[in-house]
Amino acid sequence: MSGLGIAREFFGLAKQASTNADLVQALACISTSMDFDYFALTHHVDFASAEQAGMRLHNYPDDWVAWFDARRLGVSDPVHRASQATSIGFTWQRVPDLIRLTKTDLTVLEHARTSGIGDGFTVPAHVPGEATGSCSFAVAPGRSMPVDNLPLAQLAGAFAFEAARRINGSRNFDVHTPTLTERQRDCVLWMARGKTDWEIARILGLSQETVTQHLKQARERYDVPKRSVLAVRALFDGLISFSDIFRR
Repeated sequence: MSGLGIAREFFGLAKQASTNADLVQALACISTSMDFDYFALTHHVDFASAEQAGMRLHNYPDDWVAWFDARRLGVSDPVHRASQATSIGFTWQRVPDLIRLTKTDLTVLEHARTSGIGDGFTVPAHVPGEATGSCSFAVAPGRSMPVDNLPLAQLAGAFAFEAARRINGSRNFDVHTPTLTERQRDCVLWMARGKTDWEIARILGLSQETVTQHLKQARERYDVPKRSVLAVRALFDGLISFSDIFRR
C-alpha cells in the first residue's frame, strides 16, 4: 500500500476510534505499516504522582515502563524535553542538538536501548493550557530507521494525538467560557507584560481609573481573585498568547 493509502486508512481508523483501545489498535497497525516496532503517545507528566493525570498509549516493553515510572521520568526524559525545543518531528539522533544532555540523560537513553528500544522519531504536541505531549515511533536496536516514512510518521503522530485528546476529553470547549471586551483584553495583555495601571493608561490613552476598572471587571468575569490568575486563565483560553506577551 502506498504512503497515501496508509495515511488514509489510519486517519479513518483514528477518526472512528471511540476508546483508547481503538486508538491503540490503529497506532499498532500504522506503526507496522511504517516499519516501526513501537509507538508511544503520551503527555509529559509524572504518571507515578496521584496528583497528575494524562494520556498515555503505548506498546513499549513492560520492564522499560516500570523502570521509567520508578524514576519519575515523565517530565525529565530527554526526548520529552527535546520535544519542547521544536514544533516538528525529530529523530532521537537529533536530541543532542536540541538540548544539553546530562549524565542522567545518557543513562536513560542507554537503558532504553538495553530494554529493546533503539532509535525513534518523536512528533511534539503543544497545546496552551495543557501538559506538553508527544507521539513517538521507534525501532528495536540494530534496526534502521525507516527514513522514507518519517513524513508519514509526522502526520500520523499529530493526528493520533488529536484523536487521543478527543477521546479523553482534553480541553472540551465550554460555551460558558468568559469573554472579554477588546479594551479588557488589551488591559490584560499589557498587565501580563508587567505594566502598571498607570503605564497601561498611558499606552492605551485611557485614565488610570478606567484601566483599573477594566481589569477588575475582567477578574469578575473569570471569577478569580488575583491578576496573576487572570493572566493564566487568559492564556489557557487562548485570549492572549505567549508570543503576545514576550514580543521580541
